[in-house]
Amino acid sequence: MKTHARVVVIGGGVVGVSTLYHLAVKGWSDVVLLERAELTAGSTWHAAGLLPLFNMSYTVGQLHKYSVDLYKRLPAETGQDVSFHVTGNLRLATNRDRMDEYQKYCGTANTIGVPFQVIGPKEVHDLWPLAEIGNGGDIPGGGPPNIVGALYHPDDGHIAPADLTMALRKGARTRGAEIHEHTEVTAVKRTASGEWHLTTNNGDIVAEHVVCATGNYARQTGRLFGLNVPSIPVEHQYIVYDESPELKAYRQNGGRELAVLRESDQSYYLREERLGWILGPYEAGAPARFADGVPDWFGKSLFEGDLERLLPHVEAAQRRVPSLATCGIKDIVNGPIAYTPDGSPLVGPAWGAKNLWLNEGHSFGITAAGGSGWQLAEWIVEGEPGIDMMAVDPRRYGPYTGKRYVVQKNEETYRNVFVIHYPDEERADARPAKTSPVYDKLARMGAVFGQRYGWERANWFAPPGVAPKDKWSFRRSNYFEHVGAEARRLREHVGVIDLTPFTKHEVTGPGAEAWLDSLVANKVPTKIGRIALCHALTRRGGIRSEFTITKIADQHYYVVSAGAAERYDSDYLQQMLPQGAAAAAEPAAGVSLRNITMSRGVFVLAGPRSREVLAKLTDTPLDNAAFPWLTGQVAEVGLAVDVYLLRVNFVGALGWELHFPIEYAHHLFDAIFAAGEEYKIGMAGMRAMESLRLEKSYRMWGTDLSPDYTPYEAGLDRFVRLNKGPFIGKEALERQLKNGVPHRFITFEVHEVKDADALGNEPLFDAKGTLIGRATAGYYGHALGKSLGLGYVKPEFASVGSDLTIEILGERKRATVLVDSPYDPENKELRA
Repeated sequence: MKTHARVVVIGGGVVGVSTLYHLAVKGWSDVVLLERAELTAGSTWHAAGLLPLFNMSYTVGQLHKYSVDLYKRLPAETGQDVSFHVTGNLRLATNRDRMDEYQKYCGTANTIGVPFQVIGPKEVHDLWPLAEIGNGGDIPGGGPPNIVGALYHPDDGHIAPADLTMALRKGARTRGAEIHEHTEVTAVKRTASGEWHLTTNNGDIVAEHVVCATGNYARQTGRLFGLNVPSIPVEHQYIVYDESPELKAYRQNGGRELAVLRESDQSYYLREERLGWILGPYEAGAPARFADGVPDWFGKSLFEGDLERLLPHVEAAQRRVPSLATCGIKDIVNGPIAYTPDGSPLVGPAWGAKNLWLNEGHSFGITAAGGSGWQLAEWIVEGEPGIDMMAVDPRRYGPYTGKRYVVQKNEETYRNVFVIHYPDEERADARPAKTSPVYDKLARMGAVFGQRYGWERANWFAPPGVAPKDKWSFRRSNYFEHVGAEARRLREHVGVIDLTPFTKHEVTGPGAEAWLDSLVANKVPTKIGRIALCHALTRRGGIRSEFTITKIADQHYYVVSAGAAERYDSDYLQQMLPQGAAAAAEPAAGVSLRNITMSRGVFVLAGPRSREVLAKLTDTPLDNAAFPWLTGQVAEVGLAVDVYLLRVNFVGALGWELHFPIEYAHHLFDAIFAAGEEYKIGMAGMRAMESLRLEKSYRMWGTDLSPDYTPYEAGLDRFVRLNKGPFIGKEALERQLKNGVPHRFITFEVHEVKDADALGNEPLFDAKGTLIGRATAGYYGHALGKSLGLGYVKPEFASVGSDLTIEILGERKRATVLVDSPYDPENKELRA
């Protein structure tokens, strides 16, 4: 084994070998893979080899599509067969909500180019003649539930995981990569030059970059590097059946191999296997394993099968496919599969450790291996990925992901693989964990909470007499009118929103202004009290982060960003500190950075009566002359001192954000409501804020703003200062202006909507039915009384008044481009 490499990949499953292969494809041949046992020895060897293209995530959908396309061409490239059976994939639906889910997915599939068909019961029977279409499964002892429709992916199928791994191995080795089996990494340290020194049982190796792709071993590998990786395996079982006489007869009579069948409403998949069947349920009660690490004795082992846990799904499958009942069971395969709390993998840079990368937590590792290796190699070699990877970025999680949290969430995620994934679903396990100080007060006011980045946030408030509970749906649901009341109260009177989870950083020192200015496209405020909306860009000009930056005092800046971006933004700011400023609070090169997220709470006080409410609590003058829009002051409010009063908000109304020392939360909350009682003050939740921000065309980081689009595409030209000094992404923006901006951001109204508004990821078409863009968000604008959407289209379709077509849950509807900020476009209310 060589003693130095540019990249060392730890882990020889299909994910690790794919990463090695794609690094070699990118031209980096000085790359080495270390595997503690033998290739495929973790979960790859016992995986069922399915390749589901279905995924509600725009990012993961792209990764899966790339994988399937790659696997089809690998045999010709490497000469190694991968046993890819392109059988298609058939997902059954037995109710309207399931069909709504499939139709919602079809919007994503359209935007990323995945072929699909939505079909009816007759076509299901034609594709799968051995399945019962249904005859009243709600009757005890009756047949299966009636099929109302299905989603069919013709390019889907199954593959031999070991063969796939060997093809990737051959492709990597042909390009100069090295693989060393039976080589376990036992210790890690940094060299004086900042490289990684890895100690193994077969000698030492030093590397510039390290990729951890260790599957079931993710947590213990992470501990070598000082990381708490939020990935713990869960048991997954599948049943291997003997030969089926009915299936054998069907195939002998000329029938083609049947599509992989998924009856989502019964939580199982079924595919052919050598004229028999493989049945894989996702059952309740499957335990997480190896939370404290994989024991030495486990190796290439399996757990004992637990048929009793699977019986409800076996019986459901037999009702749907009666020939299953005539087959004997050959084996029950029960092995560990890596999971994360949200079910998506961890692909990208590790936090707090330069040149350490993760490719872990793959619950659908065979499907995602190609795509994750593709984008991770792009990230390592080019410095950033080629697509928006936030949905799988490891830094989407924070320190709250302790062992018990991950165990509970992973078990929940496993049993919910096949549940209907509603856009408003909020799963209950391991909650509440992180709460605002006024959580109990909000609960007593009828708050219905959701969770983001571990924080409990009030989504809406149930009035007296209304049950504080969501009815999840792809359509307008039980909270629609109550969210409308919250939004209108804020537009007409005054409302409060608890945004304590905001990410908050303090940047101080003589070099603070210059350093911040080098990171963002806008000009950082130079006058005390000024506020600027600023965007950190990628080298390609895409929007990486959004910051609201306030100059609090000389050499003192307050930097606020999305609550879900705490680790993502904090890690970035830390890495970008001037040389020598490695410790968070250690001034070097004149800059000190502190994460103060947990030190300050945030209340938004907004609406036409907000000035009158706040005036009762502070002696600070609040008139326009003394306190203009987009300025901030340090004030006393009630008994609270050192309150940052910022005249800015995300709902487009007269108002202030109060950023206060967190110990004053209870006092301020009570004081605000006492002062506002005569003005009909009330709470507003996240869903009301969504309605209000769409009426103002406010772009949301992570949905409307992403690395896929530049500020010019996003219509944020006024926040770009090309005439200032250098900043990351400046050259890319200059090139785009010269070559032409390829997309334009629009706000649009959808006409003739009855009960289903746009939600995001819907395709946008021109009058001829040609795909011209995609929606990024949608909601009903309660103050405007319009069904609204945001998105990107080709520039020729972005003019105000242009007619478009949007597909919502399978129905195409007319849409019209509106003026930016259709509610109060001149910002008279903001400036009132």
